[in-house]
Amino acid sequence: MLGGTFDPVHLGHLRSAVELREVLNLDRVHMVLAKVPPLRGKPQVSARDRLALLRLGVGDTPGLLADPRELEREGPSYSADTLASLRQEYGPEACLVMVLGHDAFLRLSDWRSPKRLFELAHLVVIDRPDFDAPLSQPLRELIAGREVDSGEMLMQRPAGGLLRLALPTRLAISATEVRRRLAEGSSVRYLLPEAVEARLLTDSLYRHS
Repeated sequence: MLGGTFDPVHLGHLRSAVELREVLNLDRVHMVLAKVPPLRGKPQVSARDRLALLRLGVGDTPGLLADPRELEREGPSYSADTLASLRQEYGPEACLVMVLGHDAFLRLSDWRSPKRLFELAHLVVIDRPDFDAPLSQPLRELIAGREVDSGEMLMQRPAGGLLRLALPTRLAISATEVRRRLAEGSSVRYLLPEAVEARLLTDSLYRHS
């Protein structure tokens, strides 16, 4: 499970999903669109538009799924509820993995039911080698004894582990920068899949009126 607002989806998101699947030998990656992210500001365009763009971005990429399950629930998009849904779908013995960016990981102890996340899945943190922030005391307590050194060790159990992972390709693309460029009419070529760029420009999404 790779969740996010995908506001809009860009090549950094999609390349990370592909590499996660390869590095961890995953059957599939659910790219789960957040409808109402509890700890972030309201996305700039509707969830339905963002889902349409995510589906265009994923296209026919093997193993990647644009997952709308959080749009089908009422209220905020809590990751524990989404993982519970995936656990019910795949059964108690399947290895489930939730992927976090480093910034989100640093705030993990502030999430709703953070311990429940580990009961339902493993957590994989995409490391930022150029960024070394100290971990808070609540976060250190939350992850104590959970960290492993490899994907192979992680997959020995269905849930409960933590792996920090540096991906081979680090595309420093920011959705904030993409939105800024779209708003001012600047080029976003090679930041987004062509199909996503075409839809954004056709529908004038993110353009200031």
